[in-house]
Amino acid sequence: MNISFKVALKYGLFIAISLIAYFLILKLFDLHEKIWLRLLNGVVMSIGIYYAIKIYKRISKNEFSYINGIKTGLICGFIATIVFTAFMAIYIFHIDVEFTETILRDWFNDLGVGANILLFTVFIEGVSSTIILSLAFMQLFKKSYNIHQKV
Repeated sequence: MNISFKVALKYGLFIAISLIAYFLILKLFDLHEKIWLRLLNGVVMSIGIYYAIKIYKRISKNEFSYINGIKTGLICGFIATIVFTAFMAIYIFHIDVEFTETILRDWFNDLGVGANILLFTVFIEGVSSTIILSLAFMQLFKKSYNIHQKV
């Protein structure tokens, strides 16, 4: 197992566990149906991907490349997204079916869609934020080839 995958797996699982814990804390305070609180999922994802790329750059030193940094961020985010989506599938289909009905009634009143649309939404949110955050953070970590000029 290469270093990039080890770092991505570690931080991807950290992100997923953090997202699950955040959701369960919201459930504890009966705030899990407040959709706008999902914005903090992006903060958790941002922190995890940032540190995954940062730690990978520190470990790999001179072998760090833009492609490997992007790969680390993407794999990290995809792992977190898949694990969190799997948790949400178990939660909405087996643990709290009423949660699904409430969300579907509030968001998709006239469409007659099923609970799968919620899983699809969670998955797409995770994948899109992973791609955007990985590309954005690599602008901070990439090697610059600009020539410094004296003014």
